[in-house]
Amino acid sequence: MLSRPNGFKGSMILCQRSSVNVNYQMELLQIAVSVEGKVAIKKEELQKYHNRDTWFPLQPVDADSEVQGKVHLELRLSEVITDIGTICHKLGTRVIECEDLPIVNGQCDPYATVTLSSPSRSELKKTKVKRKTNNPQFDEVFYFEVTRPCSYNRKSHFDVEEEHVEKMEIRIDLWNASNLKFGDEFLGELRLPLKILKQSSSHQAWYFLQPRDNGKPNKPVDLGSLRLNVVYTEDHVFPSQYYDPLRDLLLKSADVEPVSASAAHVLGEVCREKQEAAVPLVRLFLHYSKIVPFISAIANAEINRTLDPNTIFRGNSLTSKCIDETMKLAGRHYLQVTLKPIVDEICGMHKPCEIDPVKLKDGENLESNMDNLRQYVERIFNVITKSGMSCPTVMSDIFFSLRESAAKRFQGDADVRYTAVSSFIFLRFFAPAILSPNLFQLYPHHPDPLTARTLTLVSKTIQTLGSLSKSKSASFKESYMATFYEHFNEQKYTEAVRNFLDLISSSGRKDHKSIEQPIVLKEGFMIKRAQGRNRFGIKNFKKRWFRLTNHEFTYHKHKGDHPLYNIPIENILAVEKLEEESFKMKNMFQVIQPERALYIQANNCVEAKDWIDILTKVSQCNKKRLTMYHPSAYLNGHWLCCKTSADTAPGCTPCTGGLPANIQLDVDGDRETEHIYSLYNNYRTKLEKLQEACGSKSVYDGPEQEEYSSFIIDDPQETYKVSKQILAAVQTLELQHAQYTTNKFKRTKYGSQEHPIGDKSLQCYITQNSGSSTNSV
Repeated sequence: MLSRPNGFKGSMILCQRSSVNVNYQMELLQIAVSVEGKVAIKKEELQKYHNRDTWFPLQPVDADSEVQGKVHLELRLSEVITDIGTICHKLGTRVIECEDLPIVNGQCDPYATVTLSSPSRSELKKTKVKRKTNNPQFDEVFYFEVTRPCSYNRKSHFDVEEEHVEKMEIRIDLWNASNLKFGDEFLGELRLPLKILKQSSSHQAWYFLQPRDNGKPNKPVDLGSLRLNVVYTEDHVFPSQYYDPLRDLLLKSADVEPVSASAAHVLGEVCREKQEAAVPLVRLFLHYSKIVPFISAIANAEINRTLDPNTIFRGNSLTSKCIDETMKLAGRHYLQVTLKPIVDEICGMHKPCEIDPVKLKDGENLESNMDNLRQYVERIFNVITKSGMSCPTVMSDIFFSLRESAAKRFQGDADVRYTAVSSFIFLRFFAPAILSPNLFQLYPHHPDPLTARTLTLVSKTIQTLGSLSKSKSASFKESYMATFYEHFNEQKYTEAVRNFLDLISSSGRKDHKSIEQPIVLKEGFMIKRAQGRNRFGIKNFKKRWFRLTNHEFTYHKHKGDHPLYNIPIENILAVEKLEEESFKMKNMFQVIQPERALYIQANNCVEAKDWIDILTKVSQCNKKRLTMYHPSAYLNGHWLCCKTSADTAPGCTPCTGGLPANIQLDVDGDRETEHIYSLYNNYRTKLEKLQEACGSKSVYDGPEQEEYSSFIIDDPQETYKVSKQILAAVQTLELQHAQYTTNKFKRTKYGSQEHPIGDKSLQCYITQNSGSSTNSV
């Protein structure tokens, strides 16, 4: 549980390795497996099962036991003198409010019944119904006569009353007012014996609602067991300034030389699993827009340590885990627009696609099944390779850095610039999403066995198509898959993959220099209007050969000629359509530069859109991109759109961009830094071992000690310095947590809104109050 002192933000982090639904209900973790059984774990017991595989017995599920919420109650016992001068005692029961009541069938119209009962009597009263709220404010008081009138004798007064009070209890039942013929739904109850008022005539506290107690013993029923791995963490998130030292240390990781000595990389070294470090690091760096330089730095370092280009990014390193997590967060919408329509069709149509002769069902035809599968693969392959325009900017920037680093490291391998990118976009992004669409929000639940088999075959084929391996048929263990793949063993598929990889890895270029030859992204004949670079030149229209690479946009008199004019990619400020009225010509668009706009006419509307999309894609990271433009041309001394006379006048219409909006993440930077602090603190022993390894490597010259061999230490002195800074920041935060815990314990009253009284703790509370006058624990 993450909470902030003094009203800060917080939420519960609860993970479990299972496909069941988690319903965290106040003091219980309840996992409903089916209508027959459930697993319920009390909150205070969660830590006992932390990160351990445990078998839990299934318990019966019934409506009366599924409760949540809490109630705020006040009891007051007072003496009343009757008209005839005798004394009687009345109980005032004030139902103040409730919180977090469950929503039943989309609504919650709660009311409470208050019952005073004893072996010989029962008296019930009812509050008003509060409509459309699960946090009702009742604030209603009900009075009950507790003892019969008797002669007032202070000495014998309690002797007479105690016999009755000890046997009485007050019961609060919460109900949802329903219009259904089956009656109102039970929401929970609370039972309080009146002996709670023995030491004091008044009592006020918050209580957790409890399941219904019908007095019938539960018959033991064996419903089986469920194996769960529950990961439970509880942290307190402080104000932002508390995290400044650690956060600053983390965010400058990309600038540390070598990057293996940075705070972020050190976190990956000390964590037991790289995934533990990758999740909070990626979210933190995304939040502060520093993810690309960080991943570029650690990826470049990993590539430089790689000896064989065929093994690039094959391991579960910090780099691969960070890129996986970034794609998962940034690429969610990309997957939705690319794969979801076809995945929905595959899951809905149930076409037979089994191509293993051994697994064919009676009546199925192998050739027909192959044809069904081939159609699905073709369609998915086409939507993927034509989806380059939709690839999120942050992913394209990362792919660019991977391609550049790999090409520089292995200059003799022409394919490494492709395999460095395909190993992520195909093998770790598209193929897993096809294989398990429910894990990527592409399908609401796990597909049925027939559909799952189809998706497995499609995923394996797409993965191989994207791998660009030299001998693709040989990469299949199954002979039937090798036979099926022969249909796709054509150059056109390889070219489509290369073009797609070129496009999605070409928008991240930030400088003029490149370590490789320009990559041609698109070329063809179009008509352009003379730009008027000569003052007295004629601004006529001419047919030219246009060529776009990841470096520049050029036009030539003929294909293969030297360029007549070139526009560096970084000089493209916007690419937009041009209104037809400008020159009375259709299918025109403009490439806007700092000095002027280049007006171009494509052969048709489809080609015009393709050029606009790809030019926008490769230039979308330019720092000086325009936000406003002129949709019409500048002719006869003024802009046709807004009639402004100055040719340098700012645009009058917002730029369209033509691309999906950038990723929007709901990330709390302080919470992620707190999570990282917790990891450092949990693995402090290993962090100290890293310091020892730095000292050993600095002092001793010779073979590395085996106990330190798991650490990557390129610069022992720098790594030691950074790890020392990390420990100092962690120790400071640890002291703050200890102080907060102490203060919270001192000020938290048992029975307060923050610490309501539970079921078994109620008995303990009553017992303690029976022996002392204090109302807090």
